[in-house]
Amino acid sequence: MSTITFRAIGGGAEIGANSYLIGADGHDILLDCGLHPKKEGRVALPEFDLLTQAPEALLVSHGHIDHCGAVPFAMREFPGAACYATHPTVNIMDRMLHNSVSVMGMLAVEREIRDYPLYTHSDVDAALRRCHGLNYEREFSPTWDSPFRVSFHHSGHVLGSASVLLRTEGHTLLYSGDVCMTHQELMAGMTLLDKEVPVDTLIVESTRGTVELGHTITFEGEVDRFAEEVAKVINDGGCVLVPSFALGRMQELLNVISRLQANDRIPDVPVYASGLGRAIYEIYHKYTDFLRPEKTLRPLAEFNRIGDVWDGAVRRNLLRSPCIIVATSGMMTENTPSALIAMEMVRDTKHGIFFVGYLDSETLGYKLLNAEIGETLSFEVDGAPIKVRLGNRQSFNFSAHANREDLCKLIDHIAPKNIIFVHGDPDATAWMSQNTSAVYRKFIPTIGETIALES
Repeated sequence: MSTITFRAIGGGAEIGANSYLIGADGHDILLDCGLHPKKEGRVALPEFDLLTQAPEALLVSHGHIDHCGAVPFAMREFPGAACYATHPTVNIMDRMLHNSVSVMGMLAVEREIRDYPLYTHSDVDAALRRCHGLNYEREFSPTWDSPFRVSFHHSGHVLGSASVLLRTEGHTLLYSGDVCMTHQELMAGMTLLDKEVPVDTLIVESTRGTVELGHTITFEGEVDRFAEEVAKVINDGGCVLVPSFALGRMQELLNVISRLQANDRIPDVPVYASGLGRAIYEIYHKYTDFLRPEKTLRPLAEFNRIGDVWDGAVRRNLLRSPCIIVATSGMMTENTPSALIAMEMVRDTKHGIFFVGYLDSETLGYKLLNAEIGETLSFEVDGAPIKVRLGNRQSFNFSAHANREDLCKLIDHIAPKNIIFVHGDPDATAWMSQNTSAVYRKFIPTIGETIALES
């Protein structure tokens, strides 16, 4: 029997600053190192003060900020540590982390957050020099004397996303990262680990643990519904706004829209895409071998640039004739392109705002989706409230996270001895724990709690 330890220093029973410490034989390794999407300043970081020694390495599952956003800070704090991810993820981190520095600089001024920026562009460059890109399924050792052997495995979430397999003598651990079990427009579903690989511990995401009937919704079924609703708006002379995450959702939805236009299912109107999503799109072009082989990534030149949406005249001109706009942020954070464009759109009844991903209940996007006609919302930080006249606000299920039924199937396929439920709110992790077999030893970690895991 072999024992390893697990400690969440972020992202336990919440979707937060995902970061998990694994210990074996006096060595520690960090799985992911993200920033909390709902917190600002130093409190958005994982709780690094809980560490008793420097980790020997950081293993990053993918490039979303809640999984990699604290990497430059950690690499500065732990100068002896190296970082490992897949080749696409290292490239994506370059774009995402430099953008984070710019965003933090802006928030430091707008919201007077003294802690921002948490790191600089130079810190990002220094961290990336210590980040090593690897291919899927290539086993490696993080250091010459490490007890861990590591390999990355396709998780189906976004370009380069990976589940992480950790082996030590007598114990094998699989960290799911964020997973999607079914095919998307560009990304193939998760590659399941061979059943012959014995896994002692599975750390599994629980994002959609509260979403009922997820198994009744198909990707193509949502594409059909999306096409029908977009066509209605465009044919009535309106514009469609699709708030979207810069990594994953934007590239997927732009290609869905292009396919629908090519098949004459929605009108051939201009399609616009905002800045960071366009930069990530270029990385998708660089790594087309990581996409579904039967799919062709549309040229980025098909999609127009939005322009300076902080200029009201630019926003109003954008909405003068029918078009489709795919803009960040996906949850419509105040002062982002999607929020500023929506601020103009909600004054008019002819448009449509279609959400296509996860919406936290505290975000502007969630509030707008559920707002009553005549209700007022602020779309800018400290901005004047705007009366919502637009009624056509809808949600489409294009999530890149596995539904809870698929997660349960994944657990039974892996058949581990121990399961740790992470990356989900308390109701989600509780549902996952209650609806998986009693033969597994199950844990829902609190921040700072050390869990001993036996093989």
